[in-house]
Amino acid sequence: MTAIKHALQRDIFTPNDERLLSIVNVCKAGKKKRNCFLCATVTTERPVQVNVVKVKKSDKGDFYKRQTAWALRDLAVVDAKDAVKENPEFDLHFDKVYKWVASSTVEKNTFISCIWKLNQRYLRKKIDFINVSSQLLEELPKVTEESVPSGENQSVAGGDEEAVDEYQELNAREEQDIEIMMEGCECAISNAEAFAEKLSRELQVLDGANIQSIMASEKQVNILMKLLDEALKEVDQIEIKLSSYEEMLQSVKEQMDQISESNHLIHLSYTNNVKLLSEIEYLVNHMDLAKGHIKALQEGDLTSSRGIEACTNAADALLQCMNVALRPGHDMLHAVKQQQQRFSDLREQFARRLTSHLNSVFVQQGHDQSSTLAQHSVELTLPNHHPFHRDLLRYAKLMEWLKNTDYGKYEGLTKNYMDYLSRLYEREIKDFFEVAKIKMTGTTKEGKKFGLHGSSGKLTGSTSSLNKLSVQSSGNRRSQSSSLLDMGNMSASDLDVADRTKFDKIFEQVLSELEPLCLAEQDFISKFFKLQQHQNVSGTTTNETEEMDGGNLSRSYMSGVPQTVSSEKDMIRQMMTKIFRCIEPELNNLIALGDKIDSFNSLYMLVKMSHHVWTAQNVDPASFLSTTLGNVLVTVKRNFDKCISNQMKQMDEVKISKKSKVGILPFVAEFEEFAALAESIFKNAERRGDLDKAYIKLIRAVFISVEKVANESQKTPRDVVMMENFHHIFATLSRLKISCLEAEKKEAKLKYTEHLQSYVVYSLGQPLEKLNHFFEGVEARVAQGIREEEVSYQLAFNKQELRKVIKEYPGKEVKKGLDNLYKKVDKHLCEEENLLQVVWHSMQDEFIRQYKHFEGLIARCYPGSGITMEFTIQDILDYCSSIAQSH
Repeated sequence: MTAIKHALQRDIFTPNDERLLSIVNVCKAGKKKRNCFLCATVTTERPVQVNVVKVKKSDKGDFYKRQTAWALRDLAVVDAKDAVKENPEFDLHFDKVYKWVASSTVEKNTFISCIWKLNQRYLRKKIDFINVSSQLLEELPKVTEESVPSGENQSVAGGDEEAVDEYQELNAREEQDIEIMMEGCECAISNAEAFAEKLSRELQVLDGANIQSIMASEKQVNILMKLLDEALKEVDQIEIKLSSYEEMLQSVKEQMDQISESNHLIHLSYTNNVKLLSEIEYLVNHMDLAKGHIKALQEGDLTSSRGIEACTNAADALLQCMNVALRPGHDMLHAVKQQQQRFSDLREQFARRLTSHLNSVFVQQGHDQSSTLAQHSVELTLPNHHPFHRDLLRYAKLMEWLKNTDYGKYEGLTKNYMDYLSRLYEREIKDFFEVAKIKMTGTTKEGKKFGLHGSSGKLTGSTSSLNKLSVQSSGNRRSQSSSLLDMGNMSASDLDVADRTKFDKIFEQVLSELEPLCLAEQDFISKFFKLQQHQNVSGTTTNETEEMDGGNLSRSYMSGVPQTVSSEKDMIRQMMTKIFRCIEPELNNLIALGDKIDSFNSLYMLVKMSHHVWTAQNVDPASFLSTTLGNVLVTVKRNFDKCISNQMKQMDEVKISKKSKVGILPFVAEFEEFAALAESIFKNAERRGDLDKAYIKLIRAVFISVEKVANESQKTPRDVVMMENFHHIFATLSRLKISCLEAEKKEAKLKYTEHLQSYVVYSLGQPLEKLNHFFEGVEARVAQGIREEEVSYQLAFNKQELRKVIKEYPGKEVKKGLDNLYKKVDKHLCEEENLLQVVWHSMQDEFIRQYKHFEGLIARCYPGSGITMEFTIQDILDYCSSIAQSH
C-alpha cells in the first residue's frame, strides 16, 4: 500500500499541486470485483480545497488514472454501516449514494477518520457521520503520511500530515495581541532575530517568576497534601461502611427472593385451582342431562303432541350432551366415561322405542286408508293422504335426531315406510285407473268390446277388431260422398266429438289427480326423512345409481356416509320410484286403451301429457314425477307417430270403384277432419312442432295419393279428380290457416287451377269439332310458311270449304252442343264440392276466347270475303245463361 500511495502522489497528485492524505482500496458493492482507490487530498495553495478522488488502474497498462473527483463540501453523509461489528462496507452520499466495500476494515476506519478530521478542520462539521464508533471519532489517530524521498517534491516530505494536524489558525484576539506586541518593539519587522531574542529574554523572566512563585507556595502545598491524606482516610471509612451496607442488602435480597418464589407458588396453585374448577364446570354444564329429559326419553308419550314435543327436546338435549367437544384428557376421566355410556344406553333405548312406535303408525295408516277406498271406487279421485302426512310430520325432528344418532334404525324405518306405502298406493292407484277405464268405455260390457277384460285393465285384441270401410259405388252422389275410406283406428266413424271430449276430460283428470299426489308425497318424504331436495350431501359420487328394492336401500349408505347414492335428491327419487312403481305401467295401459278406442285420442294425450311434463320439469327436472311423465310421453309420442304412419300406409293401399265417379276422396276428407281436430286440440300447445312435422308428412302423402287415384280413375276424368280434390284441399288449408302448410296451400291452388283449365280446354274441343279441325289446319299451313292471305288459295282451306264448315254450326246446333256439354260436365262433377257453375263459367270464357280467335283468323286469312260465324258472342252468353238456368 505504501508503494501505491507513493506512486499515486508522484504521478497523479503532485502535478496537480495536491497532497494525498489518506487512501483506501475499494470496489463497488454488489457488482463484479473491479478494484479502485478512494483518495482524500488537499491543495497546496490557499484557499485550501479538499477533495475525494477516485483513481483506477488503466485497462491498457500498469499506470493509474484519475477517474472522478468530488469536493468534500458536497459530501452529505458518511455511513459506516455498523458501529460495533467490523464491516468493510460504507456509503458516501454525494449527489447520489455511492456504496463501497473496502479491502479491510482498518483501511476503511483510517479513511473515515481522515474525512472526519478534514471535516472538523475545513468544513466546520457540515458532514453527518452515522454508524461510526464514537471511540473512533474521539481518539482519532493522527493521519500520517509515508515519507517521500528527497528530490521529488518537498511538499510531500515526512511530517506533512503532522504539520497539518498541529497547525491552527489565529483568532482575532490573538492577532490583535501579536500586533500590539510587535508595535511595542521597533525592530519586530526590520530585525526578526532581535525581536525573537527580546521575546526569549522576556520568556526567561516569566519562567523565573513562575518558579519563585511555586517555591513560595510550598507551605500551602504541604497543607494541601495533609488535607488530601485526611480525605483519603475518610474515604476508606466510607468504603468500609458501604461494604457492610452491601452485605446487609445482600441478605435482604436473598430474603426477598425467597418471598417472591413463595408468592409464585401460591399464584400457581391458585391458577391451577381456577382451571380445575373451570374444567369441572364445563363438564357439569355440558354433560349433565336433566331428570325431566331422562324421564321423557324413557317413558315419554309418543302419541300426544305435548309428549312428542317433550321427547324432541329431550332427544336434542341428549344429542348435545353426546356431541360435546371434550378437551384433551377429558376422555380419560372415569366419570366422563360413565356419563358417555349412560348417554349411549339412553339413546339406544329411545331409538328402539321411537322406531317401534313409528312402525306401528305406518301399519295402522295402511289399515285406516284401506277402509276409505270404497268411497272413491265410483269417483275418479284419489284418496287424500294429507291427514296422515300431517300426523307424521310431528315426528320430523325426531326422525332427524334418529338419522344423526342411529342411522341403522333410520334406514330400517325408511324401508318399512316404503314397503307399507307402496302396497297401499298400489291398491289405490289400480282402483283409480280401473274407474278411469270404465268411464272411458262407458260400461264394463262396452269395455269388453274394446278388449278390456277383468279388473286388471289389460287390453286384448288388435286393430283388426274394427271393420275396414271401402268406397261403395252408387249413383246417388250424396251416399257416395258420405262413404269414407277406412284408415284403421284413426277413423272417428265409431265415436263422435262428444266421446273424444269425454276421453280428454277423463285423461286430464287422471293426470291432475296423480300430479298433486306425487308432489305431496315427495314433499312429505323430504320433510319427514330430512332429505334436502336441492342440496347435495357429502359423499363419494358414482356414475350409476343402484336400483332400489325392498332391501337395497341399506346399500346406499355405509356407516352413515353415502356410498352409492350421490345426493339426498337421488335418494328421494329412489324412494318415490319404489312407492309409486305402479304408476308408469298403469298409465301405459290407460294410453293403450285410449289409443285402441280411437287413435285420434293420441292427439289429446300428446297435448295433455306434454303440458304436465313441462309443468313438472319447471318445478324439478330430475324429480320422480318429471321422469315418469317423461317416459310415458315417449310412449304417447310413439302412438302419435304410429297413427300418422297408419294413415299414410292406408293412403297407399286405397282402392276405388271402377263403376262410379270418384268425387272427393275419403282420405282427403279425413285429412280435413284430422286437421280441424288437431288445430282445436293443439291450440297454444307446447308440442306444436310434432304436429307440424305430421302435417308435412300427411299432406305430401295426400298429394301423392290423389295423383295416383286420378291416374287410375276410369269413370271420372283425371283432370276432374285432380281439380275437385285439390280445390277441397286448398279450401281446407285456407279455412284452417295452418302456417306450416302455406307452401302446400299455394301448390294445391296451382294444381286446382291447372287441371280446371286443362279440363275446360279438353271439353270445349267437342261442341265445334269440325270447326276446330278446320282452323287447326289453317294454323298448321301458316306455321309451314304460307302467308295468311294466301291460305284461302289452298284447295282444302278455300272460302267455299270455310262456308261449308260454318254452315254446319248454326246457332241452334251450337246451343245443342253446349247443352250436351253442360250435361256431361254435370255428370263428371260431384255435388259436395259445388264446382259446376265455376267450371261452366270458365267454359263460357274459353268458348268466347275461341270464338274471337276464329274471327281473327277469318279476318287475316280471308280478308274481304265477308264470311262470319252464324252466331255472335252475345248469342254465346245467352245460350250459356239459358242452359245454366234450365238445369
